[in-house]
Amino acid sequence: METFKFEKLRIWHTSMGFGELIFEASSKFPSDEKFNLISQIRRAADSIALNIAEGSTGQSTKEFRKFTGYSLRSLAEVVTCLHKARRRKYLTEAKFSNFYSQAYALMNSMGAFRATLKTKKATGNGNVNSGGN
Repeated sequence: METFKFEKLRIWHTSMGFGELIFEASSKFPSDEKFNLISQIRRAADSIALNIAEGSTGQSTKEFRKFTGYSLRSLAEVVTCLHKARRRKYLTEAKFSNFYSQAYALMNSMGAFRATLKTKKATGNGNVNSGGN
């Protein structure tokens, strides 16, 4: 069976799992947050994987790099929402720390992957593969 390029990327798989964890955790937030924090954190968490997928189908390494940057911004938005949730006592300190650690590891993986895209551009090799990230 053929697969899409993004399905070979570890950062895509990790971001998919992270998004599901955020979805599950946010389902325990108070219902009056449905159209505020719950919606915001879920959209941002989903955008991480969505932007990786969208960027991988682009015509250039430069475009993929740009969309990976969008994913990083979405991850920063999730982290900010996690801070809000902790301050509002929707997350325990332990849950927050767990999510924060996962987000930080994902950020580092995405940053490393993004750096490989820059290197490929500099070497003139526009092919983007899984690169183990």
